Amino acid sequence: MKWFTISLWLIILLPIAAHSHPTFFPAEKNRESDTTGYSTLPLSTAAATFNPKNTSTLLSGLLSAGINKNTNDSIRKQYADSIRQVKRTARYERKLHNYRTAWERIIPSYTKLQLAGGIGVVSAGLGWDYGKHNQWETDILLGYLPKYSSDKWKITMTLKQNYIPWSIKIGKSNFDFSPLTCGLYLNTIFSGDFWVTEPDRYPKGYYGFSTRIRIHAFIGERFTYNIKPGQRLAHKSISFYYELCTSDVYLISAFTNKYLKFTDIVSLAFGLKFQIF
Repeated sequence: MKWFTISLWLIILLPIAAHSHPTFFPAEKNRESDTTGYSTLPLSTAAATFNPKNTSTLLSGLLSAGINKNTNDSIRKQYADSIRQVKRTARYERKLHNYRTAWERIIPSYTKLQLAGGIGVVSAGLGWDYGKHNQWETDILLGYLPKYSSDKWKITMTLKQNYIPWSIKIGKSNFDFSPLTCGLYLNTIFSGDFWVTEPDRYPKGYYGFSTRIRIHAFIGERFTYNIKPGQRLAHKSISFYYELCTSDVYLISAFTNKYLKFTDIVSLAFGLKFQIF
């Protein structure tokens, strides 16, 4: 009668544990027997899959079936060890999840190609969008500057921050229109002909600013074509934008030189944004 009652408890309660954790029961060849003669699980398997709530329920059922104290203590010890391993595994999995999530955040979500804008004739790079409505963007761009009257061509690098406050869907089409885009960007040029601090050959305060690093501001608009899910190959959407740009030096010159015209201190940039995800 006692064995029948135990079997009945096992039939009723163990499927509950198996339903909560489908991998709880390994193949029969992976099971081991303890000194009491009961079929038990390897601790490594139980630690990865066992639910402590189901453990308490199972033990209560076994106790009511009249299992002797020594056997019950053995089972309690085994499952206490399993629960400790489960907790350690859970902590590890949580840390692993946070680690992966942190690295996933630095995966670029789009690429950009830009013409002009004071950062080179052509620039290309990648970036990240974020915010509740992805209204913020951060770009890193490398630009190409021909040699013109200098001895050789040059490379520029730009860190750009964009803000797109809202977008408007154009009718029932796949196009969106962003009537305002704005932001700031920091640009530098890789050349020994430019400097951050004034060389000794110039009187102190002669320039008053760096020739290697420029701070820019811009304002513009953007049109976005959203590619239908069944037609996407490598991108989710493609955006065309234009920007009116100026720099710190141009703004200072505008205030100190009233003869400068608007077109003397503002440049025009065009670009494409290829949204990956």
